[in-house]
Amino acid sequence: MPKLITRPRPEQIVQQAQDYVKSYILLPSGIVGLICMIGGVGGLGYQLLATDSYTWGTFYQSTGLIVLGVLMGIAQTRYHQFLLAQFPEVLAARMRTATAKKGSKVKKDADLPSIDHQGRQLIPGAYFLGTALILGSSWLATMMGQVDGVPALLLPWAGFYWARLFFWRGRV
Repeated sequence: MPKLITRPRPEQIVQQAQDYVKSYILLPSGIVGLICMIGGVGGLGYQLLATDSYTWGTFYQSTGLIVLGVLMGIAQTRYHQFLLAQFPEVLAARMRTATAKKGSKVKKDADLPSIDHQGRQLIPGAYFLGTALILGSSWLATMMGQVDGVPALLLPWAGFYWARLFFWRGRV
């Protein structure tokens, strides 16, 4: 017997896209951000209590690392919000692909909608530059000797992931 093929309605597409954001952006961001913040603050606490090398310079640099991570997180969140507003079918298709049952027929990648907007070719470079800026600033803070390696590495990522979490509030 032939099956009826139904096309998703626009409100279903938007709902699936919002579910994708909740499941694959917000949930991991909260967990990873919490782990990075605990590790970073724990590293600063160790630096304060055990090594006695915590100074005002450590405070300023660690705060700067968090702020840098927050700025990178805001930038990525703004781009993802743009994608949700302009291309919800892409995020909805990712959600359908992620939740497809194993063994069932899954559409090929060619059937997935593409993201075509002005400046699309710059996005991979922006991701690379943002990652390089975070890692480079962590390295610089460590080399200057004010912040130990563990907090210097974890604090910007804590800011990044928590910015992603908090700046989605009220949108989904």
